[in-house]
Amino acid sequence: MKMDTDLLLSPAMGLAEEEEADMNDWKLPLAFMKKRHSEKIEGSKALAQSWRMKDRMKTVSVALVLCLNVGVDPPDVVKTSPCARLECWIDPLSMSPQKALETIGANLQKQYENWQPRARYKQSLDPTVDEVKKLCTSLRRNAKEERVLFHYNGHGVPRPTVNGEIWVFNKNYTQYIPLSIYDLQTWMGSPSIFVYDCSNAGIIVKSFKQFALQREQELEVAAINPSHPLAQMPLPPSMKNCIQLAACEASELLPMNPDLPADLFTSCLTTPIKIALRWFCMQKSAKLVPGVTLDLIEKIPGRLNDRRTPLGELNWIFTAITDTIAWNVLPRDLFQKLFRQDLLVASLFRNFLLAERIMRSYNCTPVSSPRLPPTYMHAMWQAWDLAVDICLSQLPTIIEEGTAFRHSPFFAEQLTAFQVWLTMGVENRNPPEQLPIVLQVLLSQVHRLRALDLLGRFLDLGPWAVSLALSVGIFPYVLKLLQSSARELRPLLVFIWAKILAVDSSCQADLVKDNGHKYFLSVLADSYMPAEHRTMAVFILAVIVNSYNTGQEACLQGNLIANCLEQLSDPHPLLRQWVAICLGRIWQNFDPARWCGVRDSAHEKLYTLLSDPIPEVRCAAVFALGTFVGNSAERTDHSTTIDHNVAMMLAQLINDGSPVVRKELVVALSHLVVQYESNFCTVALQFIEEEKNYTVPSPANTAEPGNLTPGRDSPAIPRLRSVNSYTNIRAATTARNLNKSLQNLNLNEEGGPAAFSPGNLSTSSSASSTLGSPDNDEYILSFETIDKMRRVSSYSSLNSLIGVSFNSVYTQIWRVLLHLAADPFPEVSDLAMKVLNSIAYKATMNARPQRILDSGSLTQSAPASPTSKGTHIHQAGGSPPMPSTSSSSLTNEVPKPPAREQPATRPPYTPTLGGQAPHSHQFPRTRKMFDKGPEQAAEDGDEPGGHRNYISPALQTGLCDWSAKYFAQPVMKIPEEHDLESQVRMERQWRFLRNTRVRRQSRGITQKGVSRLDDQIFINRNPGVPSVVKFHPFNTCIAVADKDSICFWDWEKGERLDYFYNGNPRYTRITAMEYLNGHDCSLLLTATDDGALRIWKNFADQKNPEMVTAWQGLSDMLPTTRGQPSSSTHSAGMVVDWEQETGLLMTSGDVRVIRIWDTDREMKVQDIPTGADSCVTSLSCDSQRSLIVAGLGDGSVRVFDRRMGPNECRVMTYREHGAWVVKAHLQKETDGHIISVSVNGDVRFFEPRTPDSITVLQTVKGLTALDIHPQANLFACGSMNQFIAVYNTNGDVISNIKYYDGFMGQRIGAISCLAFHPYWPHLAVGSNDYYMSIYSAEKRLR
Repeated sequence: MKMDTDLLLSPAMGLAEEEEADMNDWKLPLAFMKKRHSEKIEGSKALAQSWRMKDRMKTVSVALVLCLNVGVDPPDVVKTSPCARLECWIDPLSMSPQKALETIGANLQKQYENWQPRARYKQSLDPTVDEVKKLCTSLRRNAKEERVLFHYNGHGVPRPTVNGEIWVFNKNYTQYIPLSIYDLQTWMGSPSIFVYDCSNAGIIVKSFKQFALQREQELEVAAINPSHPLAQMPLPPSMKNCIQLAACEASELLPMNPDLPADLFTSCLTTPIKIALRWFCMQKSAKLVPGVTLDLIEKIPGRLNDRRTPLGELNWIFTAITDTIAWNVLPRDLFQKLFRQDLLVASLFRNFLLAERIMRSYNCTPVSSPRLPPTYMHAMWQAWDLAVDICLSQLPTIIEEGTAFRHSPFFAEQLTAFQVWLTMGVENRNPPEQLPIVLQVLLSQVHRLRALDLLGRFLDLGPWAVSLALSVGIFPYVLKLLQSSARELRPLLVFIWAKILAVDSSCQADLVKDNGHKYFLSVLADSYMPAEHRTMAVFILAVIVNSYNTGQEACLQGNLIANCLEQLSDPHPLLRQWVAICLGRIWQNFDPARWCGVRDSAHEKLYTLLSDPIPEVRCAAVFALGTFVGNSAERTDHSTTIDHNVAMMLAQLINDGSPVVRKELVVALSHLVVQYESNFCTVALQFIEEEKNYTVPSPANTAEPGNLTPGRDSPAIPRLRSVNSYTNIRAATTARNLNKSLQNLNLNEEGGPAAFSPGNLSTSSSASSTLGSPDNDEYILSFETIDKMRRVSSYSSLNSLIGVSFNSVYTQIWRVLLHLAADPFPEVSDLAMKVLNSIAYKATMNARPQRILDSGSLTQSAPASPTSKGTHIHQAGGSPPMPSTSSSSLTNEVPKPPAREQPATRPPYTPTLGGQAPHSHQFPRTRKMFDKGPEQAAEDGDEPGGHRNYISPALQTGLCDWSAKYFAQPVMKIPEEHDLESQVRMERQWRFLRNTRVRRQSRGITQKGVSRLDDQIFINRNPGVPSVVKFHPFNTCIAVADKDSICFWDWEKGERLDYFYNGNPRYTRITAMEYLNGHDCSLLLTATDDGALRIWKNFADQKNPEMVTAWQGLSDMLPTTRGQPSSSTHSAGMVVDWEQETGLLMTSGDVRVIRIWDTDREMKVQDIPTGADSCVTSLSCDSQRSLIVAGLGDGSVRVFDRRMGPNECRVMTYREHGAWVVKAHLQKETDGHIISVSVNGDVRFFEPRTPDSITVLQTVKGLTALDIHPQANLFACGSMNQFIAVYNTNGDVISNIKYYDGFMGQRIGAISCLAFHPYWPHLAVGSNDYYMSIYSAEKRLR
């Protein structure tokens, strides 16, 4: 025997099995693991916009100052012989000096005009100081705020001086005259660009900076000292916006090589292709290109601006390469400033990169300010050399034989490089070098399709990629492409625009301005487009109409509404979702669109989406209907009727399974509430009155003290973990603290009315002013009051509400909101509380002065003695009853001073000074008090504007922005869980291997047969009385629920892992628990006896437990049976059974149906009537056979086949038990039996196909708890008589447990709950004395 167990646990046995994790685990669907469960529903943080040019500029004026003095060399330069002579490609000595000067000037102007044809050019040839001054000041005057260029050629004058001067001439050319850079700065102003082509040019750049600094210091002095001479003068310009380009460093001379032009720097800046080709031919490597001479270069065919010709193509490649080098080397903001702000500056700087490369080869270093990092060694220059090589090698044959020109493969190769980057790279890497080239390629029709495809794949990498592409300057290109009619570009452009708008929605304006919206309207209307492209188009349109009136108008004219309505029933869920969001946005605060929708009966077409299988689609539909009724335009009878219809349709979603939908529902209803505020105020007052005059015996009163969970703060009890279910759940002991400030406002201790004075009131923390403020938890209607209203308002079943006559629509909606305020999901209830309190606040504010005046004096307000209901409510609410307080909340006429001295504009929730109650200036002294109740007030129409938007701005869910994140995130990437190498996948694999091991090892034990089960392997005192226990199927964790909290223990290590509050109200208790996704990422489901289901994650580890979702599983649990012991020691509460294979959750309890929830759709899929008049006490289902077995309180066991209709689905009823069925269990095998046990201890085995039991066993009477082991043919009974008996299926007792092991032989307390482990032979037992113990088979077996 020993041998066997060793074998069992030895790793060698069944290794093959272990390698292969159970395939079934991979196939099992996961519940509640979608994005809406794991993420906070909110949009992404907007990225700072750096790509949009804040200040686009133009260079509008150009001063060309040439100091050549042809024929006279300056004294400080010794020229070589022969020497470089060409200026602007003209030999000055080939004509008369004056003519040479004029020709060179004219040529230089032409060269500049290639880059900026629209500027004003002024030449100043061999000028004097005055001429330069006149020229500069007049150009600045005309240019105003725009940029001016100053080009200086100093080849005929001495070099610049260290003092910061350049040289010009006197009138009769007998002297060189210095011109200070300081003066030049003054005349030129800012913004300017300076080009210096002379030796030692770097000196000028240095002086320029020193003078600029000096100016700033002088300005600072002048600013402090008003008597300073500068203080009276107009402000001299700041030199920060000035750009300088200089031919060489301060100590360098210009090259004198006779093969080069003398103005080499100017040639590089203004005729880059010409000089680049010449320079290429002068290199040794040019010998590799046979037949190419300098003369031949002059004959290259084509024009620079025609990309189809050899010359034009070279120019295009040159632009792409220099742009790319700059983008890759420069800091982003500098790149934007120099290469994207001004066309001429960008061209000069691109050409400056060439100048740096060429001039450095002649030991000359061009200088710029702002300084650029060195670029002359960049690898892209090799691509340029190759392109030139390919072009020039064709020249001889093209010119001599006239053969056709072969286009360069440069762009195709660069796209391939980009593609390699996209397909091969890792996640975190440098941006692709080729991005600017992709931009250039968009200009060419040949490669456009491929470039757009790659660009789309790049943008798909995430928001950072979109920002990069925008900073390169992609925007104008893709905007222009929207004018193209090519169908093949449509999917690509739609994808690219969806990506851009998901990251930067401010582009909506650009699109509408350029009529871009029409492009997407046509894509949406094109039924041949695949659904995903139409989805992106409708997303783009939804961004265009989002809070942008011009966009709404443009799209309304473009027939957007009819287009959207046609696609509401598309099979693609994302398309349905966005179509609904788009509709909701186009008529949001835009009445023409709403009426267009009414004409197309849009609201009725949207109703179908309210029952859509996808929760996000239901949400979007609720959003659309909410904005549909939320329009603030004037109401006609027709529109009111429509609003009522919509409201009643929305009310049906009150028990939707998804909190996201219910949150959206509260917001949609809040629009309605704002719209019909006066009607809702009336309803609120009625309800407040009704609640006051009615006491409801709260089940909390009947609960015996022993069962209450001790308060969180008492030191003896281990502290509960705080829970973050996004918002903090209300503290365990109080569901909502009663509004203490209102209690202060109630009657004072002596029983007489309090004297009202501002001082006295200030202690009340100015209750009424802060009431209902969104961030204040102290509400006018406490949670308790609302809960009581909800139960009082005779809403036996909410389902019967739908379709009641319209005069009570407001009442119905108020009830719906009351119901939502008690929602198990905190975010939903908080939103609903805000809406209710906002109205209650206004209603009581409006009604108060009238009450005070009616009563004639302040003294006869409310009874001074505490009423029974007052103390009662305080018990329910969990704050100690105060001796003199009456009922919670505003149920008494609390005397209030009519404080009328308030400013009219103050919003309702700013705390008032002195604590007076704000009446929002609603009752001016002159107006007679209304006597018809609050309706009158609204009709008088003097409601201040500040009132209406009291709820609306704060109330919104982040649904639309959250949905938009989908488009910003990678769409093409393999999800992590499908990537075989990913961490997620590895962890999952590990879990599945662990599962296989647990299944296999436990099977080994149970197959041998368990002969005893009394070895206590765990005992600990639980913080609360255990009411439900549940083993985790695969790890060593066990969950133990008491009335309203859950404790997690590690039964192997014997330590407590976690303890947290479940969030259920005081008068309810947890009656069932299930692990969902136990095979993988486990979630815990708790069910409470008010029909609420809550699902938790992150428990039993170091993180805070979070509520994933919660919903009302059973809406009409009959409160009659709750809290009163039936024939058993407790009522059934809510019972559940979970089917992982199908994702279905069966729920029942003190109701007459079995309700089946589909957790994937988060909606109810079926209600099976039990046909009995008693509660369901136990549920068990089998997905293979679609059977559900229910045990009932009347002793019957009923079998249902859920594939059949509600009338035929009950296929079998067994009535053999005479009393309450404790457990009914359906074995999972194909021919599995039903095992059922009643309180009287009779265990019956049924074969589902036969009408009578096949076996009956008798166990102890007075069962309180029972469980059946699914694998080991064991069942355990716990009874009133404080012992546990474990039986095998033959009815033999294998163990009797009466005492705690090693606990001083103490007797076991009354058994409160029992549970077997689904695989191991472990039995967990909880008893009323707080102890939790686990028993197992004998050690040698384990």
